[in-house]
Amino acid sequence: MNDRALWPVLRQAGGKDPLALGAAAKSQKTADWKARINDAKVVKSICPYCAVGCGQKVFVKDEKIVQIEGDPDSPISRGRLCPKGSATLSLVQSPLREYNVKYRRPYGTRWEDLPLERAMEMIADRVLKTRRETWEAKDEEGNTLNRCYGIAHLGGATLDNEENYLMKKIYTALGVVQVENQARL
Repeated sequence: MNDRALWPVLRQAGGKDPLALGAAAKSQKTADWKARINDAKVVKSICPYCAVGCGQKVFVKDEKIVQIEGDPDSPISRGRLCPKGSATLSLVQSPLREYNVKYRRPYGTRWEDLPLERAMEMIADRVLKTRRETWEAKDEEGNTLNRCYGIAHLGGATLDNEENYLMKKIYTALGVVQVENQARL
């Protein structure tokens, strides 16, 4: 009879592993187990929750995320994640996650689904309308201002330097004065 087929207590008592620290604690069932990250592709990412920007290793198998862990190569977090960062997999795969743009009309009582393209057009229209309505070209004394106080932007800390640079440039080009980044708060 195979040693692994014995009841674990018998393997422990009669074998070379009386403390059950090795072979006595294993069964054929546990020997057949495979980690869910076996054969998974690893993609490095950054946690989306706060301004720290902890490194994450995202394990992808069959086009589906199977595990998210801290990245030990990250000089920021050195492989550690807070409870929110550790729960990122739940954020990504929760059955409650919304995959559609939700819109509630002014004074409306219900949310409606919008196509992404339509929502982006609505945002662009509102930005241009607000800029047009709140644009200040000159002050009372004739000094050039060329600014817009009707729009403000708060950038996310998980954006890299290049993305933050481009965001700052586009908002500055629009005349927006109130541009800030979460990483500085």
